[in-house]
Amino acid sequence: MTSEAPPFWWEKPDWRARALSPLSKIYGMVAGRRIRRAKPPAVPIPVLCIGNFTVGGAGKTPTSIAFAQAAVAAGLKPGIVSRGYGGAFSGLHRVDPDHDSARHVGDEPMLLARHAPVVVCADRFAGATALQAAGCDFIIMDDGFQSARLHFDYALMVVDAGRGIGNGHVIPGGPLRAPLTDQLVRTDALLKIGSANGADQLVRNAARAAKPVYEAMLRPKAALAVAGKPLLAFAGIGDPAKFFRTLEEAGGTITEARPFPDHHPYTDEEIADLLKSADADGLTLITTAKDHVRLLDGSETARAFAARTQVLDVELVFAHPRTVSRVISETRERARLRTIRRL
Repeated sequence: MTSEAPPFWWEKPDWRARALSPLSKIYGMVAGRRIRRAKPPAVPIPVLCIGNFTVGGAGKTPTSIAFAQAAVAAGLKPGIVSRGYGGAFSGLHRVDPDHDSARHVGDEPMLLARHAPVVVCADRFAGATALQAAGCDFIIMDDGFQSARLHFDYALMVVDAGRGIGNGHVIPGGPLRAPLTDQLVRTDALLKIGSANGADQLVRNAARAAKPVYEAMLRPKAALAVAGKPLLAFAGIGDPAKFFRTLEEAGGTITEARPFPDHHPYTDEEIADLLKSADADGLTLITTAKDHVRLLDGSETARAFAARTQVLDVELVFAHPRTVSRVISETRERARLRTIRRL
């Protein structure tokens, strides 16, 4: 599967989704059976899974960062397990934010490692075991909800308020990673990010299933330095449109918007084209923290381009300040009860 989701996934179901429905049914049967039959190995410490129902950007990375920061503030020693999408490591690797690069470990782990120890490993149980051995007492599993590689005590599923679950079809006819019903059964709570109404039906489904629904917004960490200036905004993330919306809500004036595929490695030719457009129209370049990390690990041209490009650094702000502490407390309590039952 490519990192660029087909646009029709995020529109009302059409002939393409219907034509692919036989394949979606097969994929959904396999994925759903994996979820229902999963008996993943467990580590003795609490595990919080930050997942999403679909492929593409929903806001998992800022959510994982928010929970890592809150865990540290609560006196815990969190560690983050990540698959490291886009990285080059095939085994287990502890991310060193001062010496590793996004090419080797992925852009998301590089950002996460600024807030807590991160292990990149396809075998999430092995990654969690390594973090526990390193002194961590609380695991945040960044993605991995559908993988059945590590037992989690609490699953917080993140959904973008604008895109929701798209056309509601399973891969390849839509963005769902497995049938929604199978995923909701294992979900403990829903986190809706944003204020749009694209996820309203999902919120109603979660409420009918007696799942708590929390809300949050992505906001700039500081006042936008380029507010009022004409911008050339570019982004290679799961949902570039979300970045463009956040930028405009922060007071940015986007003259030109350039979306790229998720985890996109910028070529020197693409950089030259962006620079040409910016210089021709007097535009200020601005991008996401993930894109900036990848540029810093690129060619000499890419690094020079990164130095010239502004970054919109965002944080997750919860509608109810106690949401994070409540989820962390419940995760720890479930792990405690799990341990007692095994004695």
